[in-house]
Formats: sequence, C-alpha cells, structure tokens
Amino acid sequence: MKKSSPPPRHSSFASPQSKVDHPATVDLADRLHSAAIHLLRRMRKQDAASGEGPARLSALSVLVFGGPKTLGELAAAEQVKPPTMSRIVAGLARSRLIEIKPDADDARRVSIRATGKGTRLLHKGRQLRVSDLALHLHALTPGELAQLARGVEVLRKLLANWP
Repeated sequence: MKKSSPPPRHSSFASPQSKVDHPATVDLADRLHSAAIHLLRRMRKQDAASGEGPARLSALSVLVFGGPKTLGELAAAEQVKPPTMSRIVAGLARSRLIEIKPDADDARRVSIRATGKGTRLLHKGRQLRVSDLALHLHALTPGELAQLARGVEVLRKLLANWP
C-alpha cells in the first residue's frame, strides 16, 4: 500500500522559486534579505530609548506617516488581528501618543490618530536611527558610499513597482 504525502503545512508560503531560474538572482535575494534583517535589528536598538516596544512604534509609524486610521485599518496595515491591535492601541493611548475619537459617520467605529507627542517621539527615534547609521556609513570609502547610494536608488525603484 502506497502512503500519500501529507499536504504542505504552510501552503501560504508556496515557493515562487519556479518563477526564478537564475541561481545568481536567488543568491542576491538571499544576501539582500539577510542584510536588510541585520540592518533593521541594529537600527531597532536605538528605539529602546523611546520606552515603547517595537509593535507600538510600528503602529504609531503607520499613524504618523499614513494619517488617521480605524482600528481595522491599523490592524490590517500591521498584519495583526483586531484584538491584538486593540491592546497595542490601548498602550499607545495610555502613553498619550495617540488620540481616539468616535467616527463621525459610524458610532461603532473609532478614528485613531497620532498626537503631537507621538509624532515627536517617532521623529526623534528616526533621527537617532539615521544618525547612528550615518556614523557607521562614515567608515566606508567614497567609492563604497557611491555604490551604496546607487544601490539605494535601485531598491527605491524596485519598491515603487512592488505589487
């Protein structure tokens, strides 16, 4: 009797690799992915000074740069379920980093927006991360900085066309 294979456990993680048949492209994607993760982890160390956790800062960022949102919109933007976002929003409200107002059109919904304090906190955190990164970039040669600048422009172009 032949055993059947179990279905894939994470079908939502289906590999798009069949579309990429260039090993060099896959290798570059792997190295870029790794570098991006390591860079973000190092930059996050500056966020500890804010006193807020990464989930709260991320949600606050959506509000500062994307404008007011409903709880559902914010949860979708952060890829979490509404109950999780409710806890994050409650913490941000306790810290007075956001303001929650009833929706003018629907009493069941609320509009969440960053306060001046929240906006200042987020901009200060960004300033600290950028300053820290600039300090480390200073160790590169002018040629390496020029190469990196070209790479950043290529990434911006790629991201602009990302579906």
